[in-house]
Amino acid sequence: MLASLAAACVGVQVGSAIVATRFVIDQTHPGSLAFLRYSIGAVCLLLPLLASARVPFSKRDLLPLSLLGIIQFGVVVALLNYALQYIPSARAAIIFATVPFQTMVFATVFNYERLTFPKIFGVILTIIGVGFVLGERVLQAGNTQGWLGDIAVFISASSAAVCSVLYRPYLQRYPTLQISSFAMFASVVFLAFLAAGENFFTAFPRFTSEGWVAVFFIGISSGIGYYLWLWALNNTSPTKVTIFLALNPITAAGLGAFFLGENITVTLLIGIVCVVLGLVAAHLDGSQKSPAVSPSD
Repeated sequence: MLASLAAACVGVQVGSAIVATRFVIDQTHPGSLAFLRYSIGAVCLLLPLLASARVPFSKRDLLPLSLLGIIQFGVVVALLNYALQYIPSARAAIIFATVPFQTMVFATVFNYERLTFPKIFGVILTIIGVGFVLGERVLQAGNTQGWLGDIAVFISASSAAVCSVLYRPYLQRYPTLQISSFAMFASVVFLAFLAAGENFFTAFPRFTSEGWVAVFFIGISSGIGYYLWLWALNNTSPTKVTIFLALNPITAAGLGAFFLGENITVTLLIGIVCVVLGLVAAHLDGSQKSPAVSPSD
């Protein structure tokens, strides 16, 4: 029950962070916002890490863990922030909601699990849902930047899915809090270079008071959310955890309409329904244990 509640909180957090990012992205640059986000998140994890038991990292694991952290927290979020400059948060959330299904595909490629009929049916439903959302884009001629935003979110989701699969052996070897903290600190170092390229350290971004609230909300919720996600994965099956990512697009759509005045169209609602049904269908089969999945927010 507690693990399911933690996973549900993370599903809501991911959608909320996407809306908050959409709100503040016009006041800064994608790399700079990602740097601030995970700097705050890393600080939030620091005190619990120091108070917890730790297992020394093997030297051979330091480089792959650093690369996974850079991709998961650096590349994934930088691409997502870039996309939110051009597309609504609800659209981005629905595309990003394909992470668990892409994870299943990559897990099959790496021979971690096999695709069963419920999972395949769920994948098809998810693709149909994303197709309904992206179908509007076909009718909008000349909107090249919008298409770039869609592609950026999809690549971001694919990168997160690959990391989710490759994290599996390390999650079995080291404490989850230790891995999440190390990965997040590694991404901060990488993001510092992106932020420097955007003149972050020479011209500190000037956020409005509401913008600073959004930045701290994104950062603190990302640190806490990632810990809750890994904690849930350690206390219940990944199937019961990943199903709560369905709350991501629903949360983003509702908050985006309420705070940002984004339109909720019929095709968007159909897309949300298909994504949710796809998540449920893909997780009806509990015969195979899925690999650990971890979101970027």
